[in-house]
Amino acid sequence: MTVIGVHASHEQVHPSRLLDAVRRAEEVGFDAAMCSDHFSPWSERQGQSGFAWSWLGAAMQATGVPFGVVNAPGQRYHPAIVAQAIGTLGAMFPGRFWAALGTGEASNEHITGGGWPRKDVRSRRLLECVEVIRALLAGEEVSHDGLVTVDRARLWTRPDRPPKLVGAAVSAETARWCARWADGLITVNAPAEHLRRVVGAYRDAGGAGALALQVHLSWDPDPGRAAALAHDQWRSNVFGPPVCWDLETPEHFDVLSEHVTPERVGATVNVSADLGRHAELLRGYAELGFDELYLHHVGQEQDAFLDAFGEHVLPGVRR
Repeated sequence: MTVIGVHASHEQVHPSRLLDAVRRAEEVGFDAAMCSDHFSPWSERQGQSGFAWSWLGAAMQATGVPFGVVNAPGQRYHPAIVAQAIGTLGAMFPGRFWAALGTGEASNEHITGGGWPRKDVRSRRLLECVEVIRALLAGEEVSHDGLVTVDRARLWTRPDRPPKLVGAAVSAETARWCARWADGLITVNAPAEHLRRVVGAYRDAGGAGALALQVHLSWDPDPGRAAALAHDQWRSNVFGPPVCWDLETPEHFDVLSEHVTPERVGATVNVSADLGRHAELLRGYAELGFDELYLHHVGQEQDAFLDAFGEHVLPGVRR
């Protein structure tokens, strides 16, 4: 049965309200949750960026559902610190936590002042970080000299079973590469043919574990309001790689997206006032091979979305 979770967007919602939202999501029937891990939002209109790891401890204590996070080790985060964070949550909430690891975006990582490496360098750095994190979670003392440096690190608090380390990919090429090391894969909604290629690339390369999809959507009983919400909040997020990787500030994204139309946003976000249509789209993603769907309503107010989807959409998908 497909797991249907909710995505908590730290870039858009104050962490206290986001905590209320995941509590409500569990109450109305969502199976799981995940969150972003940003230092800054994608747009000044979004206006938030709480610290994911502090919030995760509170959210997991306040609920009983599994949680995940998308993280980029290697620049803003030293991999030993990421391993310690993963290990602590895994020890406190056994079997309920996973972390997706990716190469990151300059908008979060430029704050270190160390420069933004090429994509191939970032991929090599991520693989080094994965190896360091896995070794630490296994209880080893780790020293490493490469694109990241580790000196005699050891985790003193660890879970009995290490949490899964999931690959984050938006292309078939990256999905194929993730199959070398990941315990599963997460990507974002896109046209069906593109998602088919991502799924196929991961599985054909021997990729194991669950396939997860983050689904950007906008719903409101008023179709015009649903479109306006998506355009206001998510028009800075319609740009594919390398633009989304390489821009550094919310101001850059806002300037670039000044003339993005609602129609273009609709190619990235599932915009509809029809709850049946949303259920149909989600069933289609499950049929493509996704085991877990994480729904991200791109509006900043979450309650009406959660209540409507809990009552009308989740049962329709599960049938």
